[in-house]
Amino acid sequence: MQKNEEFVLDIVDVTADGSGVGKADGMAVFVPLTAVGDRARVKILKVKKTYAYGKLLSLVKLSKARIDNACPSFNQCGGCVYRHISYEAEKAIKENKVYENIKRIGGVDMKPQPILAGMPDRYRNKAQYPLSQEYSAGFYAFHSHRIIPCEDCLLQPQIFGEITQAVTAWAKKNDISIYNEQTHTGFLRHIYIRKAEKTNEIMVCLVINGDFLPESDSLTASLLAVCGDSLKSLQININKQDTNVILGDKCKTVYGEDYITDILCGVKIRLSPLSFYQVNHTMAEKLYEKAREYAKPDGKNIIDLYCGAGTIGLSMAKEAKSIIGVEIIPEAIEDAKHNAQINGIKNARFICADATDAASQLAKEGITADTVIVDPPRKGCSAEVIETIAHEFKPETVVYVSCDSATLARDIKIFSENGYNLVEYTPCDLFPRTSHVECVALLCRTSHSSI
Repeated sequence: MQKNEEFVLDIVDVTADGSGVGKADGMAVFVPLTAVGDRARVKILKVKKTYAYGKLLSLVKLSKARIDNACPSFNQCGGCVYRHISYEAEKAIKENKVYENIKRIGGVDMKPQPILAGMPDRYRNKAQYPLSQEYSAGFYAFHSHRIIPCEDCLLQPQIFGEITQAVTAWAKKNDISIYNEQTHTGFLRHIYIRKAEKTNEIMVCLVINGDFLPESDSLTASLLAVCGDSLKSLQININKQDTNVILGDKCKTVYGEDYITDILCGVKIRLSPLSFYQVNHTMAEKLYEKAREYAKPDGKNIIDLYCGAGTIGLSMAKEAKSIIGVEIIPEAIEDAKHNAQINGIKNARFICADATDAASQLAKEGITADTVIVDPPRKGCSAEVIETIAHEFKPETVVYVSCDSATLARDIKIFSENGYNLVEYTPCDLFPRTSHVECVALLCRTSHSSI
């Protein structure tokens, strides 16, 4: 097989990142924008030892899963990968992705519960838009920092597009320079928007290479004209670093409050620009309800590792005997404490520490737990955390909320080696139309365990 060769391939599978898979000359060929059941004419772009990458040239036969794509930026933007197939087909792919990881990596041949899913469009409550030198907002192309203009992303509320247009028009009118990543010059870096689904409150935050916002009154007036009373906060985030990291550490309020408030699983949640919060409110509630079903919190002592702003633990606090949340990010812990306070929750304690260190600290205090909840980052739990959970806390159940089923599967295997077996797991689609899928798993201490 050579670069620039062309083949007609039958697409028979799909990769974890959403590319179709065909075979030619005994090699797997990965082809974005194709679907299982397609017959596609493909141009080879790159050849490796046992596989190759191809580009879709045309379709000879259409998959039954194919639908018309409604987004003009779909084949350019690096966000969605499944806009060319039905949502039913996408859910089946994601269910199977989780199952194969649990089976292959975790060593457990157990089918998942039906995937939890909601609306595939307009679900995001947060967006961060880079800006081009031509004063257009959009998103980065896949694996690049080339900006694809997008006036109305179908994953975001429609008002987000109206806000970005108001900001870019204000910037152009007032000759506000746009930050250039190559030269590290320019002022306006990103437009960052949050919307609270239950209260309808909106926060607009401009990420700037400076200390104050010029012409702020005219920007406020423009945003009020778009958002009306929903605009509760206009802020700047100061980022003067020569880095690709979007947000700096310091925020200043230009108009309104320092935060907005949403309600998740009946709990009021304060959101600042730096707060962690699930971007899909509806699906987060479904995910947390499944976690609650697995945890059975009534009268239990619960330790919530990697707790973020405390949302999972606080949603169970009224039923639980006690909640101890652990998180390494100081701002998140402050949010968690405030969220407990404004909800009148007095049986929750929050510790700012690395999960491994906090687990050791709590174990030294003699604290045990009926249930431990873990919601780690994509890299999963460390072996040390798992061993501390199993040998020091000794809970009857572990509820594992995962954003990567591959590391979940790896950790399920480590838990099994420490006396905890997988009982049930449920995929949850918090990011429709993208390749990502969350999962929540229930692990129980084995009756014969000597732990």
